[in-house]
Amino acid sequence: MAALIGGSFSVQAHKIKVHPRYGTVVSTVYKPHVVVHGGINFYFAKGVWYKPYGRSYVVCKAPVGIRVNYLPRGYRVIRANGKKYYRYNGIWYKKRGRYYTVVRVS
Repeated sequence: MAALIGGSFSVQAHKIKVHPRYGTVVSTVYKPHVVVHGGINFYFAKGVWYKPYGRSYVVCKAPVGIRVNYLPRGYRVIRANGKKYYRYNGIWYKKRGRYYTVVRVS
């Protein structure tokens, strides 16, 4: 039909990232990066933070000051008050040396 009309059609698929809500309990975390902060093991996987919850894990907010050496694809670079920040999944990061540190932005 498109050939008869002389037009062309294209279909593009979009990935939709769905992150679990804070407080969601999961039994496993796929390939987590373990980060010790304040004596507690936190687990970072695909931009989501978890902490131990018995034999499971609970989705949590990243504590201010915790740091990772990478951010997943899809983060946004945002300039505020002349400073460069990175935002992913509602969490703000500041690049400090080789690390991305969770910061509070007001």
